[in-house]
Amino acid sequence: MPIYHKLGDFPQKRHVQFEKPDGGLYYEQLFGTEGFNGHSSLLYHVHRPTQVKEITKSYSVEPKIAIGKNIKSLLLKGFELKPADDFLESRKDMLVNKDCIIGLAAPKKSLRTYFYKNADADEMIFIHKGSGKLRTMMGNIDFEYGDYLIIPRGMIYQIDFNTEENRLFYVESYAPFYTPKRYKNESGQHLEHSPFCERDFKLPTEIETYDEKGDFLIKIKKEGMMHEVVYATHPFDVIGWDGYNFPYGFSIHNFEPITGRVHLPPPIHQTFETSTFVICSFVPRLYDYHPKSIPAPYNHSNIDSDEVLYYVDGDFMSRNNIEQGHITLHPKGIPHGPAPGAMERSIGHTETLELAVMVDTFRPLMITEEAMGLDDGQYYKSWVE
Repeated sequence: MPIYHKLGDFPQKRHVQFEKPDGGLYYEQLFGTEGFNGHSSLLYHVHRPTQVKEITKSYSVEPKIAIGKNIKSLLLKGFELKPADDFLESRKDMLVNKDCIIGLAAPKKSLRTYFYKNADADEMIFIHKGSGKLRTMMGNIDFEYGDYLIIPRGMIYQIDFNTEENRLFYVESYAPFYTPKRYKNESGQHLEHSPFCERDFKLPTEIETYDEKGDFLIKIKKEGMMHEVVYATHPFDVIGWDGYNFPYGFSIHNFEPITGRVHLPPPIHQTFETSTFVICSFVPRLYDYHPKSIPAPYNHSNIDSDEVLYYVDGDFMSRNNIEQGHITLHPKGIPHGPAPGAMERSIGHTETLELAVMVDTFRPLMITEEAMGLDDGQYYKSWVE
C-alpha cells in the first residue's frame, strides 16, 4: 500500500517495551514483505501470536486442470456457478498459471466459524453482488457492490455478508498488488494525472481486540494445501499497529476514466499491477470525440498476454450476447477484436455505460475442470460472419 496508516495504540518508539495497563507486556510482530525490504507494519498483540496448539488436518485444494495448453477463446457463464454456504467451499478456481489463480465465488453465509489465511498469495476480491464487512486482525472494512478488496498474504480474516445473494470475482497473486508506477512520484504519492488518489481508498477502521484463550481454528492455504491449525488465543488480539502493509478497499466507481479524440489502448484503464499481470477497470465514460472516431476497440493480437474480462454491468458494446457475470478468455496466439457488427454499430455513439474488470496475464492460463462446467462451447467461433 503506498500510504502510511495506523490504528489503535502502540509505543512511540519501535522495538521497545510496551506495557499493559494491568502489568506485563504487549507482543510486537513485524508483518512484512520481501524479507525486511518490502512494505511492512508493526502489530502489537495481547498474547504471543505464535501459539499453535494443534494441526488437525491437511488436504489438497489444488485446482484440477482440464486444458493445460490452450488456444481457444472461451466464454464462461459465471452466474451459473451454484452458491454454497461456506466461504471457502464457494470459491472455485477457473483459470490458473504459475503466477495467479482467477476464480469465482457465490457464498451464501458469512465466514464466522473459523478464520482464514492465504499464506502464499495476495488476494483481490471484487464484489459484484452483496455487501458486508471484511474483518481482519488489523481492522475492518465495509464493502459493497463495485469494491475491490486487497488482502495481503498472511492476513488473518473473516468476512460478513448482509444477504445470502453474493457474487465475487477473485484473483490470488503470488506477487504483491501495487497501484501503477506511472501514476506515482518517487515517494509513492499519486500524481495529478492518476485516475484515482489516496482519498479514494477504503482503509481499515474499527479494530477488534479480543483477550481470549481457547481453541481457535485457522484454515491456512499454503502450496496448494489447506492446513487446519488450532491456535491457543483469538487471532484478533491486536491492540494497535502502524505501517504500510495492510488490507484496503477501492471502489471501481471511483475510477475516473481517461478519454481521447481517438480510441485509447487498455493501459489507460489500469488499476493495479504486479510483476506478472495487470488489472484494469472499464467504467462508464465518454467515447472518443474525433469526428471520424470509431469507439469500438480495434483488433489486436495477443502476442504477450492472455486477456480475461469479467463483465459486471451495462451494455458491452464490443461484444454480442454478453451478460452479467460472464468471463471471456482471449488467449495469446490469436488476435481478437469487436464482434461482427460491433465496430459499425459503435460509430456515432457518444458514451458507454459498461462496467468490467480485466486481467491481463503475461504467462498463458490453464483451464480448470470447474471452468469447463461453465463454458458455452461456442465463443471461439463468434467472430465468423
